[in-house]
Amino acid sequence: MPKVNTYVDISEVEKEAKKDFIDRHSPFVHVEGEAVKGQKLKVKVKVGNEYSHPDDFDHYIAYVQLWDGDTLLGQATFTPGTLGNERGQVEVDFYIVPKADKLKLNAMSYCTKHGLWQSEYVEVEVKEAVSA
Repeated sequence: MPKVNTYVDISEVEKEAKKDFIDRHSPFVHVEGEAVKGQKLKVKVKVGNEYSHPDDFDHYIAYVQLWDGDTLLGQATFTPGTLGNERGQVEVDFYIVPKADKLKLNAMSYCTKHGLWQSEYVEVEVKEAVSA
């Protein structure tokens, strides 16, 4: 099984180059709005928070996945040049429909040069839909 890299708080890292390396590869999960059973929920996954990643033919983010625990919810795949061969931050909006009482979301991103990276888990309480 390949090694999975995980995010560490870059404010705790002394070397700027190491902060850059960790941040630009790490996916971050952002839940937009309230989670309600049976209703669409927007979840943004952004690779890199403070630093941007290369978009070269041999070094780019090849895919981003969104997971709920052990269940793959979606994947977006990229080719070199998606960001115009400029440094940038890959962003993907996933729209999911929660059915359970709680979501345990995390994301994975794959760099063609530096491997697989996993986000921190984001736990989301899912509310019951209000009947009209």
